[in-house]
Amino acid sequence: MATDLNELKTDLTRRMDGALETLRREFAGLRTGRASPALVEPVRVLAYGSEVPLNQVGTVAVPEPRMLTVQVWDRSLVNATVVAIRDCGLGLNPSADGQLVRVPIPQLTGERRIELSKAAHRYAEGTKVAVRGVRRDGMDQSRALEKKGTISQDEEKHWAEEIQKLTDSYIKRIDDALAEKDKEIKQV
Repeated sequence: MATDLNELKTDLTRRMDGALETLRREFAGLRTGRASPALVEPVRVLAYGSEVPLNQVGTVAVPEPRMLTVQVWDRSLVNATVVAIRDCGLGLNPSADGQLVRVPIPQLTGERRIELSKAAHRYAEGTKVAVRGVRRDGMDQSRALEKKGTISQDEEKHWAEEIQKLTDSYIKRIDDALAEKDKEIKQV
């Protein structure tokens, strides 16, 4: 009996952690005017007949606060890397220098800051919806255990409260991450 409920809580925690990690990756992809290797994580390069992540064709580094570099390992992939970074939708304009691709990070405009802030809020709201969906699944599973007679009504009520506390803690973590990202966007 207790193992079912402990497994349930472990599963819910794992799924909520996954939603929070996804939010962190989405936030890392929001360009804030500072260079970060996470900024180009979603970039995929056409190499050897298939699309591969940028970090599989070269080493991404941050030599200056407003500059990324990609040291491409195979000289034949330099142009493909430049094209992939330019076309990724982040508003970056890379240039090749031998096997080194330089990616200057342009200064943010006020309008772009507002767009980034709105995007951050959308990502956070989507993550909250995902966490609430996990809570709903947990509540449904808890009720199903109670209906099967595996746990009593009191235990079901206790677990519903535990699941709600867990959900509230994740919602707070999402709000904290959003506040931090908003501060970063407005600070730059």
